[in-house]
Amino acid sequence: MKKRSLSGRIRLTYLILIIPYLITLGFFLIHNHRVNLRYEKMLGSVAAAGSFNTEFKKEFDLETYLLIAGNVKPQDSSLSRLLDDARSVIEDLTELTDDKSNLKRLSDCSKYLNNLSSYVDSITENLGYEDRYDSNILIWENDVQIITSLIEDTVDAYIYEENRQLQSEQEENKRLNDIYLQISAILLAIVVGMALVISAFAPEAIARPIEEQVRAEQERLRRAEFELLQAQINPHFLYNTLDAIVWSAESKDEDQVIRMTRSLSDFFRASLSKGKDDISIRDELVHVSSYLLIQQIRYQDILKYSIKIDDKYMDCLIPKITLQPLVENAIYHGIKNRRGGGSIDISAFDSENGFTILIKDNGAGMDEKRLEKVRESLVNRSPEETEIYGLYNVNERIQLDFGREYGISIQSEHNKGTSVYINLPFCPVEDGQKGDNLSKS
Repeated sequence: MKKRSLSGRIRLTYLILIIPYLITLGFFLIHNHRVNLRYEKMLGSVAAAGSFNTEFKKEFDLETYLLIAGNVKPQDSSLSRLLDDARSVIEDLTELTDDKSNLKRLSDCSKYLNNLSSYVDSITENLGYEDRYDSNILIWENDVQIITSLIEDTVDAYIYEENRQLQSEQEENKRLNDIYLQISAILLAIVVGMALVISAFAPEAIARPIEEQVRAEQERLRRAEFELLQAQINPHFLYNTLDAIVWSAESKDEDQVIRMTRSLSDFFRASLSKGKDDISIRDELVHVSSYLLIQQIRYQDILKYSIKIDDKYMDCLIPKITLQPLVENAIYHGIKNRRGGGSIDISAFDSENGFTILIKDNGAGMDEKRLEKVRESLVNRSPEETEIYGLYNVNERIQLDFGREYGISIQSEHNKGTSVYINLPFCPVEDGQKGDNLSKS
């Protein structure tokens, strides 16, 4: 009877200690779920607005001019369809956002569309008179094109505001993650302390499951945070690539259209990687090669690159989307800031505890103060600037998968370039996965 009473008191003590942690965990999971839902909603809003804004002005202006010039009959014109589609997009965006300023912008867009509709009616009416061609041209130049420009600028402002809110949501979520981890650490310390006090009366197995649960939960939350960062997709890369394909098509450069389209397809296929978190070096090179080829076509006057990696590394594992963020940093913070352009070289060599992939550029580089700040952010796991989140995210994912002895190190010299070293273990792809390479699909 005494043993039961002692056991009951021990269980009650642990229950009292665990309840605050479970309450905190429940609050965090609910909040994290809500943040993820809102994040997906805002991403959908930005993607829908960007897709609409890339084509509407160009198509509507051209279709209006063709109507005025007599190339298209009123009954065959696509203007009504374009207006209906635009209204449908504005209605969808109104449901996706709850920001007052963006709701006001969408309301303005609806008014602009009504104005466009009245201008189209006036143009159509004038087509019945032979002497009103100049009047229609004036409406097209002074009214239609101005209103479509206003719609384009308003939707651009909408996209900017939604992106700004995405970043704010991300920062707030990170802050709450940090608070939760601090509370978890405090509660864990209390649990461990109490476990030491009552260790003479309770077996060690009572404390072990709680500690393992806390560690697993902390790792799960860290993975969720980095997956959330990884899921951020900059739509401008897609828009700019599609624009470049359109320009190439208009220039009758069929070979370039084929190369860019194939590279874009390979890029997104490799990004998905059939749901796998870790892929082979071979598949990762398909992804980064596609990205580099697209960027080289876009920046052909300033960008050169080479990839020289021995076959013995090709079947080793690497977290997916490791190289592309680092190459993107090299382009936008190195090559583009250097007069006359530059080059990016990707290579690999054996190192003490595995092998190392080197991404080297001859761009603008960093001075010693800036380099030290970047290194401290990686070591202390506290990125304070958005532009190093890519480095931080890649480094943390490598260390979560393979351990703290692996990850990223950086060397840089101002006006001479930057070298990023990615230290990885020799961890081969399982035999069952080798036939599943993206590069073979």
